[in-house]
Amino acid sequence: MKIVTMSVLVALLATSAHAEERVRNETAVSDGRLKITVYRSPTCDCCGKWMDYLKKRNFSVTEIPTNRVTETKLALGVPESLASCHTAVINGYVIEGHVPADDIGKLLQSRSTVAGIAVPGMPTGSPGMEMGDRKDPFTVLAFDRKGKAEKFNEYLSY
Repeated sequence: MKIVTMSVLVALLATSAHAEERVRNETAVSDGRLKITVYRSPTCDCCGKWMDYLKKRNFSVTEIPTNRVTETKLALGVPESLASCHTAVINGYVIEGHVPADDIGKLLQSRSTVAGIAVPGMPTGSPGMEMGDRKDPFTVLAFDRKGKAEKFNEYLSY
């Protein structure tokens, strides 16, 4: 079993490295929509809600249901402290958790050298985590390949 797990990690790391080398200079677009790939547990409802949220905001979403979400996060370099329930990739950037679409757009336009952005945990009121009028504050963090994170954006209520 360890051999299978290691080979999956090696394949994911190779895919991640290839994606990283690819285009950060142009936005992957399909029919005028931003292309994003989302890795999620097949049993997670809020992940589906986040993907629906993105589709309504001009994203073309490719969903990859997997029971190996943790391994995927590790392979893509998501710091454990920033983990949420789903992980996405767009133009070589990692998007972790319930990140607002505007922040993804801001990241793509900035052409930053960060590895990605994350909303750790699952804050109530963030995209895909709507629960009536309750909206908890949350911070979008940018992180680098070494796991160092800094504030990218902050929401007192979304």
